[in-house]
Amino acid sequence: MRLYYHPISTCSRRVLMTAHHLGAEVDLAFVDLAKGQQNTPEFLKLNPNHRVPVLEHDGFVLWESYAIMQYLADMIPEQTLYPTNARARANVNRWLFWCGQDFMPGLSILNWENSIKTLVGIGVADPIEVARGEGLVVEAAKILDDHLVDREWICESGLSLADFAIAAPLADQHRAKFPVTALPNLQRWLKQVQALDAWKSSEVGHH
Repeated sequence: MRLYYHPISTCSRRVLMTAHHLGAEVDLAFVDLAKGQQNTPEFLKLNPNHRVPVLEHDGFVLWESYAIMQYLADMIPEQTLYPTNARARANVNRWLFWCGQDFMPGLSILNWENSIKTLVGIGVADPIEVARGEGLVVEAAKILDDHLVDREWICESGLSLADFAIAAPLADQHRAKFPVTALPNLQRWLKQVQALDAWKSSEVGHH
């Protein structure tokens, strides 16, 4: 299996953590986003959306980080990150979809405005966009913080794909100025994820 990725990509991070935790054998192929490699004809044959990560496995090409996480888990017998019980799996799926639909939009805006713009040298943050991103993040993060009030992990089945998916973008919480640092349950849970070997191995937050 080959994974096309970039280390500061949130979506790459969640897949790297999943692969490490599962012990999945993955060859890494670095895609230099700063040089526009995601826009080359060769890469667009793999993913017409111009994005990493992309998984290639025996001629099967898969994009979208959540789908790649699910596929990797399904390749590993006896894994527990993605339960096989219908309700437990639906619960994990619920939080993966919530992450993509409700949590990521605001985080992506703030990451772009407060961090990536500076990194690539294309100007300063737009205060209107920052305010919009902060509003979205505050609303979604409160839902997560309330949910975690009496829970160790996001899902009752234990550590799952949901934890990796939702924690991955929070590696950037300080650099991208996410308004989540005062949420006690979210921060307690995040520290637990950050203590895992999977987090350390993917060097999340070290970039």
